[in-house]
Amino acid sequence: MTKFHHTLNCKDCKSKGIIFKSLCNEELDMINQNRFEVSFKAGEIMFKQGTPSPHFLCLTKGLAKIYIEGRGKNLILALVKPVEYIFGPGVYVDNRHHYSAAAVEDSTACLVDAATYKLLIRQNPDFADEFIKRVSNQAIYNFEQVISLTQKQMPGRIADALIYLSEFVYDSNPFEMSLSRQDLADISGMSKESAIRILKDFKDEEILSIDGNSINILNPRLLKQISETG
Repeated sequence: MTKFHHTLNCKDCKSKGIIFKSLCNEELDMINQNRFEVSFKAGEIMFKQGTPSPHFLCLTKGLAKIYIEGRGKNLILALVKPVEYIFGPGVYVDNRHHYSAAAVEDSTACLVDAATYKLLIRQNPDFADEFIKRVSNQAIYNFEQVISLTQKQMPGRIADALIYLSEFVYDSNPFEMSLSRQDLADISGMSKESAIRILKDFKDEEILSIDGNSINILNPRLLKQISETG
């Protein structure tokens, strides 16, 4: 069950993202007065595609996924880990979420009033620069994902997903995957059955070992070659 709480003042918070470090104490007070903390259990929806978007969400603990809900099939756009914020382009267009977000692990987030966020972007150039940088990085990743999903065969797409998880999400090899096999399929744009089959192929070829949710990439060079050749 989702829980609401309000603990530390933003000035004292040790979970501030880089973007918030450009704010002065007065601006942090403004954020603090217009935000609240929420705890989500793994699997809980943080916000849903098509609903109003009155807040920016800053993930301070756990892991979340953002995904587009299609016709019976989802496409995961990215995974978000602390300390990052989640926002949608609809905040500046039609005040609607154009994708959904859900907790992959038990998570905590701060929801900041969107009007306050917009005001700080207008009055603090450094804050605006960090905001634009975050938007740009997400756009670049999405462009790369389009190439992967439209021009690579399924083994290349699974290879991309495994490299992304190891190098950018868990920062480890081996890593304990908190994603489900369905989530892995949704990142790669394929069915769950196809994702499981390719994982088995990689295991049989000794590219990786799998023990439950623990994945060890045994041959990173070959995995990257599969990623590059598609």
